[in-house]
Amino acid sequence: MLRRRLCSILSSSILSSSSVRTQSIPIPPTVGFQQIVEQCSHPCFRRSNEGFGGFGGLRAYSLLSLNDLRGNVPRKQKTRKGRGIGSGKGKTAGRGHKGQKARGSGKLGFEGGQTPLRRRLPKRGFTNPFSLTFQPVGLGKIAKLINEGKIDSHELITMKTLKDTGAIGKQIQDGVRLMGRGSDQIKWPIHLEVSRVTVRAKEAVEAAGGTVRRVYYNKLGFRALLKPEWFEKKGRLLPKAARPPPKQKDKVDSIGRLPAPTKPIPFSVEVEEGTPGEILTT
Repeated sequence: MLRRRLCSILSSSILSSSSVRTQSIPIPPTVGFQQIVEQCSHPCFRRSNEGFGGFGGLRAYSLLSLNDLRGNVPRKQKTRKGRGIGSGKGKTAGRGHKGQKARGSGKLGFEGGQTPLRRRLPKRGFTNPFSLTFQPVGLGKIAKLINEGKIDSHELITMKTLKDTGAIGKQIQDGVRLMGRGSDQIKWPIHLEVSRVTVRAKEAVEAAGGTVRRVYYNKLGFRALLKPEWFEKKGRLLPKAARPPPKQKDKVDSIGRLPAPTKPIPFSVEVEEGTPGEILTT
């Protein structure tokens, strides 16, 4: 297309120059840019009533037209199979004659009978069925929500409170871990009940006059804590609080209470054994 345009431009410029009969200006092979500019300012390169002289049309004519605009799409079209032998992909459509590959796709990972790759490679590691995933939350975020008025520092801050106020996400698996990020912003006593707590966070809360209690909830009890309306919708009663397994007794302080409590339990008060809020001692 560009070659066709250039040919038409050159032919039209030559015809216009012959009609005007202007003097041609030879350009030596080794000239500078300033000399070319001076020669282009010659009257024969300027626009006249009859046309353009010399090759002035190259400067005034645009090679881009609206009818030449095209979208940035691939030029190669998709191969159409099974549309006649003239296309080269008809009849068997490139699959050949007979056989498993000609009739359909084989099983994923099948290597013709030999030991597949997934069985040749050795096993490595294992998946711990007793692992727990806790969602972290920092003290700085809790202090920010208290300053905004979303959390009442005079009441007990439970994991349901953190979820309802947006301190933690909605996809909570096994509990919440209290972290010490932003511990310098805690300047008033607060009382919290979480699944786990770091040493730095516990020291910061106790230094401000508050308390942190590690409570245990199983899967069903944790759901009842966060979504008690689900049980009401199903017409079910809230489950009883479950005792922690032997391996977690030294990692929690008491059994979680249902429904979500609003007042903290002092660590010095002994609770009857087997009831929610029981203080576990080792």
